[in-house]
Amino acid sequence: MRETSAERMQTERACAYRILRYTPNLVRDEWVNIGVLVFDPLSGERRLRLIEEQDEYARVRRLHPEADEGLLRALRDDLEDRFEFARNSQGNSANGSGSNGIALQELLRKWDDTLSNALELAPQKGVISSDLDAELERLYGDHVAVPRVPSRVGAPGSRAQMRSYCSQVFRHARLWDRIQKSVRAAEFTFPGDPMRIDYSYRRNGTRGFLQTLSVSRAPGDAKSLAYTAERIAAKASLKTEFAAITDIELTEQSDRNRFVDRTLRDAGIEPVPLDHFAVWVGKLKPMIQ
Repeated sequence: MRETSAERMQTERACAYRILRYTPNLVRDEWVNIGVLVFDPLSGERRLRLIEEQDEYARVRRLHPEADEGLLRALRDDLEDRFEFARNSQGNSANGSGSNGIALQELLRKWDDTLSNALELAPQKGVISSDLDAELERLYGDHVAVPRVPSRVGAPGSRAQMRSYCSQVFRHARLWDRIQKSVRAAEFTFPGDPMRIDYSYRRNGTRGFLQTLSVSRAPGDAKSLAYTAERIAAKASLKTEFAAITDIELTEQSDRNRFVDRTLRDAGIEPVPLDHFAVWVGKLKPMIQ
């Protein structure tokens, strides 16, 4: 069943968002948008997304050739750690969801004065939303994402395009709230690992991990995914299973596709073509906790 207009209005709430800007040269006052933070000022619930695709970093370098890519790649984990520290510190001294909202607002006020000279938060703006995840995707597409020509589902594309479709599938299956998003690989590999696993779920004592993989653009990513899967399987407290959502089918006989298919399967990762993903999720749905 789809949510009715009346139901949607009942769940809508006043939220706010800040655009994160990269400004390496303050004298020239030139910046490029690199991320979005959307949040509920009362509860402190938040969503954060920053650039992570290679073409997004390439766009920053075109505008700022001497951009510190290392800083940009480490930024999300740094900000998430600061959020958690502020929330936990506030939680030790106050009770109730309102305290989280207070902690978040205080942290943002502090950031306005203390963030690196190369990083700044644009002025806060308001938005009405019933779904922070959907709002984050919309705002990111409007303010940050590299403009793209629309393509059919299953056509070769970026991981950002693939994740957008996967999110729609999870929401349609009413699994979005039961799926963990953007899991830090460093939890299983080594501190400082910038990789994140797109989705994770639990079923019958098993923890599953799903990662989008653009074979047409970055087939070499299969090797880092295979390594990460092996590390997760070795360190996870639960039994694990893995799937890679690929932008193209690997049945076409080419050296590239055979390389990706063999690399994934040798690491225990099931390849799932994007245009088969909805059916795959439908089969998984009854088992997800």
